[in-house]
Amino acid sequence: MSEQFQLHHQLANDCFVIADLPLSQLLLCNDSAFPWFILVPKVDDIQDIYQLDWQQQQQLLNESSMLSEILMQEFKGDKMNVAALGNVVPQLHMHHIVRFKNDACWPKPVWGQQALTPYTDEALAEIKLRILPKLLTILSTKN
Repeated sequence: MSEQFQLHHQLANDCFVIADLPLSQLLLCNDSAFPWFILVPKVDDIQDIYQLDWQQQQQLLNESSMLSEILMQEFKGDKMNVAALGNVVPQLHMHHIVRFKNDACWPKPVWGQQALTPYTDEALAEIKLRILPKLLTILSTKN
């Protein structure tokens, strides 16, 4: 992991930093239409998962699975979409989007379907209160 880790400017512009995990920084996409979180491994010059070393790949899978489970429990979604595309932002990042059969984009991907609906300060605080305690509980039991 890099001591000099820098988040890509597009991710920094479009997201809120929620927490630092052992490998990744956890972000929340500023689109309140979906519970949409992003994991960004704090490793320089990585675009794809295969470029991480074996231990980092395992840690990323662990963090992704943990996040997916928390999000599905908390938001009671119909499907968890996980994707690492990187066509626009080259820095490795994994989207975790809780989907619902009645959401505005179902069953299509969320990208490019509608304008983003930014979080209000109150809604941002609420989503942090819903996710952070569960995340911290799991992380503290693993250490």
